[in-house]
Amino acid sequence: MPSIKSMFPKAAAGKTALAFSVLLAALASSPSWAQSSPAEWLDRMSSAVRSTNYEGTVIRHQNGETEALKVAHKIIDGVVNERLASQEGNGLEIIRVGDEVHCILPDRKTVLVENWNNQSTLFSALPQREATNTPHYDVSLVREGRVAGRPAVMIAVRPHDEYRFGHRIWLDKDTAFPLKTSLVNLNGDVVEDIKFADITISDNINAAALDPSVSLESFTWYRESARYHATDIETSWHCDDLPAGFRAISTRTESTPAGESGAETSTTHIVYSDGIASVSVFIADRTGEERDGWALVGTSNSFTAEINGFQVTAVGEVPGITVQRIASSMRHP
Repeated sequence: MPSIKSMFPKAAAGKTALAFSVLLAALASSPSWAQSSPAEWLDRMSSAVRSTNYEGTVIRHQNGETEALKVAHKIIDGVVNERLASQEGNGLEIIRVGDEVHCILPDRKTVLVENWNNQSTLFSALPQREATNTPHYDVSLVREGRVAGRPAVMIAVRPHDEYRFGHRIWLDKDTAFPLKTSLVNLNGDVVEDIKFADITISDNINAAALDPSVSLESFTWYRESARYHATDIETSWHCDDLPAGFRAISTRTESTPAGESGAETSTTHIVYSDGIASVSVFIADRTGEERDGWALVGTSNSFTAEINGFQVTAVGEVPGITVQRIASSMRHP
């Protein structure tokens, strides 16, 4: 029996031409931001975070609390210079020059000097281009809107299961700089929200905006000592019930200098990652003073368990069930 298409060739050809015309019209009418892929937007975002100079006001909401921060950020001779100042509480200020960070506590007249290994103060955990290649998340362009008075495009990173958080990222339409980031659980509830209330993106950031707001002459300075020496190793410790997609990407031992007890301590540190989320596992001898169970620091969950006489703690910016599952299933032959 002849097919309907063969019986009405002109009609079939007409429908094909019509469908092609509709496709061309749809492409022509697509907004410019939708013509770039999520991977391309994430690439631009990563570049913008590394190179953009800016200042403004950030509102951070986590664990039911809201905090306002003044922030100024400028790249000077290839080195990151940054100042964050809390607008509430004790007036904490964080001054960063490269990897060296000064935490200023005005109420205690104290400055703590630490090394942050080039971590971003605001954007250390943003998904990268590789997020579009993992089978455990869906990454898509959702819609456009406005954040801090600027046109923006939203990217959603949606997890496939309850063992990882999702992300909603609003990128500046012109520069791809992240204007708002939200960490969300599987139900869509916001775990953490970081949003610019106002922002100026410019290469002409005044150098004074990067200086402390108070004189530090009478302050006491505490410089962080070399807390540990890290060495890459192979270890027989492993997790026999890892959530799908996670794998070990780093294994090392961290030796802490002898303290008042006179004994050096050694901790095995294993990092598991699914390409977006990561979990650190710390394994050490028990001292008898540990408290097993849950803890929450910022947006990071941790869970501590005793395994074969060792203290095992898993911590990461992931749901609580993830750190519990990993810590409880660590094994040592």
